Amino acid sequence: MHVVATAGHVDHGKSSLVLALTGTDPDRFAEEKRRGLTIDLGFAHTTLASGAGISFIDVPGHVRFLRNMLAGVGDVDACLFVVAATERWKPQSEEHLRILELLDISHGVVALTKVDLVDDETRELAHLDIADHTAGTFLDDAEIIDVATPTGRGLEELRAALDRLVTMTPPAVDRGRPRLWIDRVFAAKGSGTVVTGTLAGGELATDDTIDVMPLGRSVRIRALQTLGRTVERIGPGHRVAANLIGVDHNELERGHVLVRGAQWRPTSMFDASLSVLAALDHDVSRRGAYVIHVGSGEVPVRMRVLGQESLAPGATGLVRFHLPVALPLLPGDRFIVRESGRSETVGGGEVLDVAPMRAASRARPDRSVDRVIDERGFVDVDELEAITGVRRPADVGQWVVAPAVLAAHREALRTAVVAAGPLGLDLAPLDSRARAVAATLDDVVIENGRVRPVGQLDPFADHPFVARLLAGGLAPPDADGVDRAELRELARRGAVIELGGLWFHPSAVDEAAQRMAVIIAAKPDGVTAGEARDAFGVTRKHAIPLLTELDARGITRRRGDLRIAGPRLPPLPA
Repeated sequence: MHVVATAGHVDHGKSSLVLALTGTDPDRFAEEKRRGLTIDLGFAHTTLASGAGISFIDVPGHVRFLRNMLAGVGDVDACLFVVAATERWKPQSEEHLRILELLDISHGVVALTKVDLVDDETRELAHLDIADHTAGTFLDDAEIIDVATPTGRGLEELRAALDRLVTMTPPAVDRGRPRLWIDRVFAAKGSGTVVTGTLAGGELATDDTIDVMPLGRSVRIRALQTLGRTVERIGPGHRVAANLIGVDHNELERGHVLVRGAQWRPTSMFDASLSVLAALDHDVSRRGAYVIHVGSGEVPVRMRVLGQESLAPGATGLVRFHLPVALPLLPGDRFIVRESGRSETVGGGEVLDVAPMRAASRARPDRSVDRVIDERGFVDVDELEAITGVRRPADVGQWVVAPAVLAAHREALRTAVVAAGPLGLDLAPLDSRARAVAATLDDVVIENGRVRPVGQLDPFADHPFVARLLAGGLAPPDADGVDRAELRELARRGAVIELGGLWFHPSAVDEAAQRMAVIIAAKPDGVTAGEARDAFGVTRKHAIPLLTELDARGITRRRGDLRIAGPRLPPLPA
């Protein structure tokens, strides 16, 4: 399926031509039929001889309804450009062509209508006029088909040309990130809220939960239709009608957009390139009441030209836009800028950065993903995809890292490892990024939460203090002369335990528990601290910390001044 927009001056026969090609009148409103003037977007579809489907978005040609025209051309694949032989090229013909170019539409067919109302010489002059105005544009080599809609002349030739057009037009790309700009909202009897739009970026399915931006509402898709058919799922490049649950139609409007919220980072500030129309008679600067047309919406913006004060007619430069609402945009999105005070189209361009990091005075945006990474240093892979549309494999942990930043982090870690000495660098105080970088170093080893150079022996593997504690049993020696950092690391590894300010080998607690099991078996009504001390064969200095630890582990329980069996008292030795 391909989506094609009509374009051209008012009263050149766009709607009549769509009706003749599809059998559907795109003018939906009574006022449009009464006045013979397209006011809002119209929609129709047909199947060509090749079997290819084509959906038309019929746009208004009158300058007063230009905003409605702009709402319809945001996600189209190609255009059917209509020029009447009776009037030839007109002002709105020129403006529509410039708008289509600014939106980067690159395929089209020209229909020269009303040829039955002119003689051959006038018709040939119309062909020359079209060729002159489209020279150097994407319509430079486009087919020009003579059509007389009332008589049917040229309709089959036009259908064949459209068939060739869609063959040349690339299909919509499925990036797994659906986005549907809403161009029509209504309430269907018995169904509730229905929205329509051109689906891009990914597929939607019945029962999907989707977010409405900038409304910030999650809704469920009850049903989907395309070309009048109900479908369970639909891919990009199709006209779609979605029946929504969870929102009233009065809450929605043209310019709202359906997306999966987790995949996007809606932005109220973005950097872009702006190409100013050469026909403009003044420079473009931050002074002006600007609106941008993006997707199907029209949004007032504040604009700042980056790196200079203004842009001359015909120039292309960098700008920063500030929006009153956050929209789900991506680099590569196209837009049109109009100046509402002068009621004129200023130009158009391409979104470059939806999450600018640098101040406007220093910003020099482009489409480079590497620039985004360099400006941030570390970027979460999901975040990078959300703001650029590009997924990169992680360099470290969950992050894509700028090469210079990664090299600096690695060097800093190596320096810190050397400075840490034989103990090694403790990973615990480091942040998650530094820990992830440490794991990538090939000249260090990470053991027991510490980083040491490759080949350096573990100073804690056979630490002499552990041996002294083991030999001391229930009356171990003091820790005089042992570094506190070493004691903390030994304790973290479970090689030693601290009880009441004294250091014990872990086996000392097991030995104390066995001795308590023996004396409690002899005195089940309770054992005093003095009796326990004597059984341990130590002084009160060591006995009390051991007894406190046995209580804490549930090996013994206190009953007044006595200790009785706890639930974890070990059995008597065999």
